[in-house]
Amino acid sequence: MTYIFGLIILGLLFLALHHFTELTHSEKISVITIILSIIAIAIMFNEYNKEQNVKMLDVVKRFNQNKTVKCGAVDVNNSDYTLSVGTYTFIGKENTPLYGEMISASDCE
Repeated sequence: MTYIFGLIILGLLFLALHHFTELTHSEKISVITIILSIIAIAIMFNEYNKEQNVKMLDVVKRFNQNKTVKCGAVDVNNSDYTLSVGTYTFIGKENTPLYGEMISASDCE
């Protein structure tokens, strides 16, 4: 969907540049290059966020399957932690030595 939106914006840009005849050819190329760079950066940012989200959801899925998840130097499992679904944070259970400790699922592998 992002690609289609980018092509529509690019088409509108070409249409606008066609009517602004006061811009020279090199200025038009510069404007197009800047716009294409912004679109490319936005696409790369979206892909990076998508990869991070998939990684985090995989961690949550393994936790829900009663598997141990590695979060830095800490092993997170169902016996010591609960999962806060709203924030995807592991919170230490009451009556454990890890009580109150909070670990973000995005920090885990």
